[in-house]
Amino acid sequence: MLRDITVGQYLPLSSPVHRMDPRFKLVASMLYIVSLFFINSFIGYGVVLAFLALTIAVSKIPYKYLLRGLKPVLMIIIFAFGINVFLTPGTELFRFGIIKITNEGVRQAFFMASRLILLIIGTSMLTLTTSPIELTDGLERLLNPFKKLGLPAHELAMMMTIALRFIPTLLEETDKIMKAQMARGADFESGNLIKRAKSLIPLLVPLFISAFRRADELAMAMEARCYRGGENRTRMKVLQFTHLDLIGVFVFILYWGGLIAVRMWTA
Repeated sequence: MLRDITVGQYLPLSSPVHRMDPRFKLVASMLYIVSLFFINSFIGYGVVLAFLALTIAVSKIPYKYLLRGLKPVLMIIIFAFGINVFLTPGTELFRFGIIKITNEGVRQAFFMASRLILLIIGTSMLTLTTSPIELTDGLERLLNPFKKLGLPAHELAMMMTIALRFIPTLLEETDKIMKAQMARGADFESGNLIKRAKSLIPLLVPLFISAFRRADELAMAMEARCYRGGENRTRMKVLQFTHLDLIGVFVFILYWGGLIAVRMWTA
């Protein structure tokens, strides 16, 4: 299941989305997240789904790969669905003892589940189509205006990118530790949920030791290469907006226009 997590992964494919400016993709991702909380109807979710399907098709990311990324958070989606179904007050549809299901609860549950699924898939598209180096450059350029306020733009961009980059590495390390302990008799799959959670505690110590060791090795490697932050640094590839970004802006304007029209129509 650890290998199914797509956040932080990068697929080096050749597609128009991969070639877009990382600054546009970062801003578009933030506005996409906002749009998920802006819509208030299933028609709005249909617009979001159509936009997301178009983006995935253009990016050439396999649908199976994206859907596989939902498996690690499936329990969270089911939990959010159940909480909304059983705890939302409203017009009663079904009752069994103290368990009551309402019309508003079912509607809210589907809303929350759809929002979580679209959020996970949509945000995964950012890292799947943008390399860590491009993410760093894009974040730094977006944060540059805040340098006048004393914000260390380059350092923050580097920290965020390294954190994303190390997610797959730590997951791979966790998988290796689990297999090593299972070979020594550890059991991570049997028992109830609480027992299985307790069985994961022995993983924390070697995982933290491995993480700190990797962080120390990375720091030493950066110092050995005379890394001094963003001072007087040049770039081999200068970020520039192209016709692909203009097309992306136009499509995104149409996307938001459709959401606003649907919200006004369903209000």
